[in-house]
Amino acid sequence: MTSVIHPSATIGPDTTIGEFCVIGPNVRLGRGCRVGHHVVIHEDTVVGDTVRIDDHASLGKRPMKAANSATTRDQELPPLTVGALSIVGTGVVLYRGAAVDDKVLLADLCTVRENVSIGRGTIVGRGVTVENYCTVGRYCKLESECYITAYSTLEDRVFVAPGVVTSNDNFVGRTAERFKHFKGVTVRRGGRIGAGSVTLPGVVIGEDALVAAGSVVTRDVPARTIVLGAPAKPWREVPVEQLLEHQGWSDA
Repeated sequence: MTSVIHPSATIGPDTTIGEFCVIGPNVRLGRGCRVGHHVVIHEDTVVGDTVRIDDHASLGKRPMKAANSATTRDQELPPLTVGALSIVGTGVVLYRGAAVDDKVLLADLCTVRENVSIGRGTIVGRGVTVENYCTVGRYCKLESECYITAYSTLEDRVFVAPGVVTSNDNFVGRTAERFKHFKGVTVRRGGRIGAGSVTLPGVVIGEDALVAAGSVVTRDVPARTIVLGAPAKPWREVPVEQLLEHQGWSDA
């Protein structure tokens, strides 16, 4: 055998495993999964039915903690779960303590940290990082190379364009006072953030609001409002035809 599968692992019917994989203790792989080459699935990980896992992915990795880490805690984490019909791309890293719902696409080289939930039907693009203690809703789109900072909440149908940066530390790594004030960003249902923009700690982007590309968001954004500039300021209302209620989308 070219792969190592622990005797306590459960492999569902019609599941195929590539070469040089390591399947750890108590792993559960559902039926009809396709596992590529050089994949590592760490202990206790639970993978649903008909999940595709591409080459060199790492599932259930335990977090590392630096001596001066501000957000990584010593804790006992539940197993990683990956829902049915999801796709895990090449080089993806999913940490123990994350929960990924059904029909989620995790594109090549993205990372999802511990204490994170990803809702049904969400797309996590190539090279995206979702830091710890984040909630990402259903049917969101996180485009390539965007960065979702720790302690953030993205509600359903949120769109985050490529190269977006979010932040959670107004003290920029200086003084012990910062440990009392960590706060990520909140994007309400249907909020959209344009390419290359920066959103500062604690900002709330309202329902169906839109942040224009390249903006620096320093204050809360009202619902259904377009903001732009550095610092971002209200420009006009989101066109009626762009509002979620007029898209005819189903959340099934």
